[in-house]
Amino acid sequence: MKRKQLLVFAIIAFALALTFGVGGSLIYAQGQFSGYKSTIQTYNMSDTTANVILAFYRQDGSLEKTLTDIIERDRSKIYFTLPVAEGFTGSVVISSNQPVAALSSMMNSGLTAGGTYLGRSQGSTTVFLPLLMANQDGGFNSWFTLQNASASSTNVTVNYSDGITTTITLEAHASHNFYQNQEPHTSKVFAAEITSDEPVVAVVFQEDAGSLAAYSGFASGATNPVMPVINANNNGFNTDIQIQNTGDTDTSVTVSYMPSAAGTACTETQTIAANQTVEFTGGAFADGSNSTCTGGERFIGSAHVSANSASQPLAAVVNQHVGSNPLTHFAAYSSFNPDDATKTVRLPAIMDRNSGFFTTVNVMNVGSAETTVECSFTDTTYTISATLQANETLTDLQASKIQDGYVGSASCTASADDAKIIAVVNQLKSDATDDQFLVYEGINQ
Repeated sequence: MKRKQLLVFAIIAFALALTFGVGGSLIYAQGQFSGYKSTIQTYNMSDTTANVILAFYRQDGSLEKTLTDIIERDRSKIYFTLPVAEGFTGSVVISSNQPVAALSSMMNSGLTAGGTYLGRSQGSTTVFLPLLMANQDGGFNSWFTLQNASASSTNVTVNYSDGITTTITLEAHASHNFYQNQEPHTSKVFAAEITSDEPVVAVVFQEDAGSLAAYSGFASGATNPVMPVINANNNGFNTDIQIQNTGDTDTSVTVSYMPSAAGTACTETQTIAANQTVEFTGGAFADGSNSTCTGGERFIGSAHVSANSASQPLAAVVNQHVGSNPLTHFAAYSSFNPDDATKTVRLPAIMDRNSGFFTTVNVMNVGSAETTVECSFTDTTYTISATLQANETLTDLQASKIQDGYVGSASCTASADDAKIIAVVNQLKSDATDDQFLVYEGINQ
């Protein structure tokens, strides 16, 4: 039987289902924290029981262990304790006879900071990383893990936008960590383009002394990327969008902001040089820089690239944060290509008062016409719905709405025949004084 594969990559001893407890193995990385823990959540998106195999690989590409399991239809399994040795650092390949998706959440060993990212269904010979940092103001640094997604060894080149280049060879299924504060960078904030003979996947971790965020690398850019969740001056929550021009020509980019719960529609325009990255949103809503936005105004909504003068491919990372130096809460997600959107999006992890954790669902209409969107939640009669105009977002906070201790999943569907929707889910622990904030992208199906 042919198996459908989903690659979950990272520096994993596998991170935390932070709402469900602590498990996994401890790894000793060279990031800013002394160690890390991870969990994996695997979600069966079919209406049939899935047989899954998790194959854990050490960083040299050798097999550490395999785990075989069964996941019921439209259900998830979260793996807290993994069949790997203490101190394991590596990656995992998940195979299934049904369509599955996977999330990995990684936290520091003290469980005071964490980030979540999606596994990829396939690798790419080119990967873009829009936001990397080395000794950035406030003590921020980044590091990323690159995994060889093929069964053959591959030569890899990393070209940073500040002119630094490095090359390595990765064995089949092997992974490697790149630490930006150990590299001779001339800029504090920059991007990267990775090229490889064989398909690879990458995940980036951003850290300061007390917070952690993660995002997956991009296989390609989009002419008009979209971002479903934007906050500014919202009870301490703010957003920065880092947009990378992955093309070979400078381009003038306009980002349009559309409110869903607060604020006024406005635009921001900046020029992004070829192979470079530029920050949007932060200045626009702080003092009106490069925009028609009102500085200091509270904004809750979405964003999309509405103009791209040279039609260059763009990739963007959205950072959401509270506080400064260090941040109190910090999470990141990757922008979407509207061409990849579908009528249905699946959300594997939804919570209401689960040991203090709750989620917020943000569903964006990225089609060209109005559509009604309805979301249903497993094991409950709770539903949400709204009629959305093009580029409009439905935002719903699950706290105290479903049931105390609720843990489940959700499925959102648009009614129009040619509708396209995407989604992002925020996870936050109420009254947390450390970084108990994570975000993940919905899975289009």
